[in-house]
Amino acid sequence: MSVIEYQEDIVNEILKDFERISEERKSLESGWRLNMNFVQGNQYCEISPVGDVEDYGKQYFWQEREVFNHIAPILETRLAKLGRVQANVSVRPFSQDETDINVAKLSTSVLKTISEENKLSEILAQSNVWSEICGSVFFKVVWNENKGRAIGESKNKKLIKEGDIDIILCPPYEIFPDKITNNSIEDCKYIYHAKVYSVDDVKEIWNIDVEAQSLQVFTFDNVANSGGLGYTASCSRCATSKQDNSCLVIEKFERPSKNYPKGRHIIVAGNKLVVAEDLPYQTEQDGGYGLPFARKTSLENVTCFYGSSIVERIIPVQRAYNGIKNKKHEFMNRIAMGVLAVEDGSVDIDNLEEEGLSPGKVLIYRGGCNPPRMLNMGSVPSEFDSEEARLEETFVNITGVSEFMRSSSLPSNVTSGTAISLLQEQDDTRISMSAEAIRNAVKRIGQLVLRLYKQFAITRRLKRIAGDNGEVQLLYFKGSDLAADDLVFDTDNELNETPASRRSMVMELVRMGMFQDSSGMMSERNRLKLLEMLGFGNWESTQDINECHRVKAQKENIDIKNVQIDAMEYDNHDLHIEEHIKAIINEKDSKVVERLDSHIKQHKMFTVLSQEDNLLMEGNNARE
Repeated sequence: MSVIEYQEDIVNEILKDFERISEERKSLESGWRLNMNFVQGNQYCEISPVGDVEDYGKQYFWQEREVFNHIAPILETRLAKLGRVQANVSVRPFSQDETDINVAKLSTSVLKTISEENKLSEILAQSNVWSEICGSVFFKVVWNENKGRAIGESKNKKLIKEGDIDIILCPPYEIFPDKITNNSIEDCKYIYHAKVYSVDDVKEIWNIDVEAQSLQVFTFDNVANSGGLGYTASCSRCATSKQDNSCLVIEKFERPSKNYPKGRHIIVAGNKLVVAEDLPYQTEQDGGYGLPFARKTSLENVTCFYGSSIVERIIPVQRAYNGIKNKKHEFMNRIAMGVLAVEDGSVDIDNLEEEGLSPGKVLIYRGGCNPPRMLNMGSVPSEFDSEEARLEETFVNITGVSEFMRSSSLPSNVTSGTAISLLQEQDDTRISMSAEAIRNAVKRIGQLVLRLYKQFAITRRLKRIAGDNGEVQLLYFKGSDLAADDLVFDTDNELNETPASRRSMVMELVRMGMFQDSSGMMSERNRLKLLEMLGFGNWESTQDINECHRVKAQKENIDIKNVQIDAMEYDNHDLHIEEHIKAIINEKDSKVVERLDSHIKQHKMFTVLSQEDNLLMEGNNARE
């Protein structure tokens, strides 16, 4: 088989398999589009028998079709709650060995730096919108050779960079698993990442010419399908349109198998093969090749790879609510505008229909006929109000977003502080599963970041890392200095406590004396920790001198592994000796132990000299 035939076989295999998965997922995509339309306010649409989302018009010209959107504020409230879940990942050491502790600290600092460089907080905020509307969202963590510091030039004068991590947000439309029924990424043998590119971008990225096509993409436009008697209203809708000069790029990540021990990574642009290679990423434990994806769902769906959304659950309730509100308004229109009963031929019907019964109107009717009369329309039935109240309660029951969360106001019948706390806990409980999904996704992203660094960061690189007390550190490290398998990723549940409740708890601990030592005093270290817990940490201008000495000693513990370091006269020798002894106890390298021992003896020598100077000074003062 020739190379061209081999490439054509791969392309045909990819396109045929991708078409199969796309057809299986078509109904899900229609549901996602329907969810988007209801969030935007286009709520008079439905999924047609062929799978398209279509608008349906008025049945009568007088029909009220206004939208009373409860879905949007519910979604905004959930997003506000989920926005409090921070993207902070801490790495705990595998043991109490000083080496493991230092590796954990370095790994935590690197993760924080990568998160800031990739703006992970903004990516998570965008991902929350996708997952809350569509039920799922995905993160692609890859190694970008065009990022990082420039380390040289190629023969054609192109900059060579050291490379760095890219965290890419992937909406559910772009991710295709091998089977829709898989429950997680771990269950997938391979995953497709499909995205529409312009042919110019394909040429710039992969230096290949592909045939331009007109492809269907999702867009937002305005549609006038709502309103009432005598007026119309428009809203945004999610629709499809054709994008010219484009091509579909399909990227396949396949796990290792018997036929492909290192997996496969294939990129097809249009109908051309761009890349066919081994899977480039060792994202599994102990350096195994794996898929560089993380998954986040709003609500787990045990029968499908994609999660479920709150929006799809409340669409029937929203339709019923719009219907009852509009019917009530139609009834009120009949009461306010009236309905005339007119004897046939008694009046000019055309004039009466056009002008109605305006104030001061002279109504001429034929002699001998009965004059027009207004029909008694009665009043709005009370069933409308009771049904409206039941539907509003159903919104709360389904979504868990109460009026307490949406309006930030207390119910009029609740005055007890304990009752208010219980209401808040109940609201947080309903959303805790979605918050836990965010933390799980962040943990998975952290694992992928560290494992890719261990694989690709072969040479030492420089990173600017923010320390615990606000100081900026420049550290040289390489991938082997990090660990991603023997560490535990941990994040705090920010929904369990507000800043006010946290400060109240800390002040209660202070009153109980939990931060005091045996002498009843609070150490400088505990004082700084207390300020940090209250939200006033990281003040560069108020760093404690003892904490600075402690940080300096910890840096010396790292640097002394490569070169002998001398103690300085201005060091706080007691603090330095304490930190160095902690390091020497767990150190296994005899050369490093020898250097630390020599360094500790220098501190002790300075301590003895200082004591002798103090005694001499006291003697001189006594003689004077």
